[in-house]
Amino acid sequence: MKKKLAHLAHSRAGDKGNTLILSLFPFEEADYPLLVEKVTAERVKQHLSHQLKGEVFRYLIPELHALMFTCENALSGGVTTSIALDAHGKSLSYAILELTV
Repeated sequence: MKKKLAHLAHSRAGDKGNTLILSLFPFEEADYPLLVEKVTAERVKQHLSHQLKGEVFRYLIPELHALMFTCENALSGGVTTSIALDAHGKSLSYAILELTV
């Protein structure tokens, strides 16, 4: 049965200019392998395609049971230059939790 990421993990975000950093941390360590298998850079880019216009890179941080995604050209030019409402990373950290795995 598929579940939304919101039931399995929480997300944190940061932004630098037009680059977004998204991190996922499972609530239960036992769910980390499932996240590694199902939450790929390609799936993140597809799920957030309305906002992510550049490359997405995934990094695994097994010591923390975390996944980190660096998303280029993701913030409509950057928080200080975008006219988009709340286009920075925090809103996208909630959007990624709607992804089903």
